[in-house]
Amino acid sequence: MMDAVITFGNLQMNPPRGISIAGFEIYFYGIIIAAGYILAGLYTLKQRDSYKLSADNVIDIFLCAMIGGLVGARLYYVLFNFNDYFGPGKWMNILRVRDGGLAVYGGIILGCLLAVLYGRKKKLNLALLLDAAGGAIPIGQAIGRWGNFINREAYGYETMLPWKMGLTDASGVTIYVHPTFLYESLWNVAGFLLLHFFSKKWKRFNGQIFLMYVLWYGLGRVWIEGLRTDSLYLGGSGIRVSQALAAACIAVSLVLLIVLGIRSKNKPLEQDAPEGVEDTAEPEMQDTTDDAAETTEEAVEEPEDLADISGDETPEDTEDAPEPEEPESSEEQVEPE
Repeated sequence: MMDAVITFGNLQMNPPRGISIAGFEIYFYGIIIAAGYILAGLYTLKQRDSYKLSADNVIDIFLCAMIGGLVGARLYYVLFNFNDYFGPGKWMNILRVRDGGLAVYGGIILGCLLAVLYGRKKKLNLALLLDAAGGAIPIGQAIGRWGNFINREAYGYETMLPWKMGLTDASGVTIYVHPTFLYESLWNVAGFLLLHFFSKKWKRFNGQIFLMYVLWYGLGRVWIEGLRTDSLYLGGSGIRVSQALAAACIAVSLVLLIVLGIRSKNKPLEQDAPEGVEDTAEPEMQDTTDDAAETTEEAVEEPEDLADISGDETPEDTEDAPEPEEPESSEEQVEPE
């Protein structure tokens, strides 16, 4: 189906898979994935102040996520297609990324992991860093899924629903399937809008946006994955890997949202970061409080400092000063001779 004609209702399309430059084929799939990364990075750059990130931080995190995303997506796919990549004469297939074989979940996992390692090295607030990632990742996913459209892949079972997608092969045979790439793209667009506006008005604790992203994407992936015909399976168990992982993500994120939401009730936002996450603002607040306490103690224990400020003499100066004259001398000055 790689070169099948695509139809949506009366709309018929036959987009090329790529372009050739000097004999080298550049696939639109890669261009679309790159466009998704770039737009996600630009969005994070614009929102960086909300997450206490500098422009350099965003660029560095973007590079970590890009490298981790590509490597992780490939490793995830390879590990769950073991027989195609491991064994005599098969090892080099691991490096043939241009032949296809990337998995979104693997890219998200390793990309986020490298971003967190970078954040620990730079002593950033890790919960806020993950919030930034959770708000931006849906953009990349929403755009990247259109690479599956170009490749005529990641579609679902046959259906006759009004929004069905038709695929006509070279022999003229047409099948109508669920456009699951479109389902996931629209689901991610909705998730991006939800998280964007939620972060501006209703966010209660640091890390909440990332957990909401994990929950939202998991909910969508559970039912969308069940419609696909190209899923990765756990051996011969018949269990879809991404569907099982999505269900686990839903459970974990939901529990954490409830627990951290209860803990964050009636507390300032800055105190809501999960344990182990460094908050750069807290030490500064503590230092200021300690300084103020020390200043107050000094003011109480050493009142002579106030005398210095007002210009009055200190007790030491008073001891050195000449004693006042006796009243007799005053009378002598007043009486006539």
